[in-house]
Amino acid sequence: MNRSENRFSLIKPIELCHSNVFDLIGNGWMLISAEHGGKANTMTASWGTLGFLWGRPVATIFVRPQRFTFSLLEKCQRFSLSFLPNELRDSMRICGSISGRDTDKFKAASLTCMHYGSVPYVGESDSVFICKKLYSDLISGDRFHSSEPLSNYKNCDYHKMYICEIEKILKRK
Repeated sequence: MNRSENRFSLIKPIELCHSNVFDLIGNGWMLISAEHGGKANTMTASWGTLGFLWGRPVATIFVRPQRFTFSLLEKCQRFSLSFLPNELRDSMRICGSISGRDTDKFKAASLTCMHYGSVPYVGESDSVFICKKLYSDLISGDRFHSSEPLSNYKNCDYHKMYICEIEKILKRK
């Protein structure tokens, strides 16, 4: 057991039923954290889904290829989704406004990089999902059934979608 696990208890995904998942991601945001070759990074995201697919609880995240976290996600099998209390909103803004290529975003945002096994996560989180990639694909502009969402892609910089099994959920005690 990692020393960081003392701050958290494991819960089952079904126990999230008391959370508003639309608010959790869309308004509350999340931090996606990945690591490869000893370099950990985190990024703010407000696009994602939670659900049940292929007989397991899943999260779907969307990351643009130009993001530094994208390069780490491509090289690792597991990553985390961290949900922070609203009072750390400024830290989440920092993680969404600077690049991790040349900056330690955890340090810049006054956040602690903890690990569950080899998976980095934000120690100040209220809850953390430890995720394993199951499927990924690039969004393609010619596959939209409505032109309305295309306004999010003025530069044709489409996201890559990752469908991931939620293997563990850590909940702050």
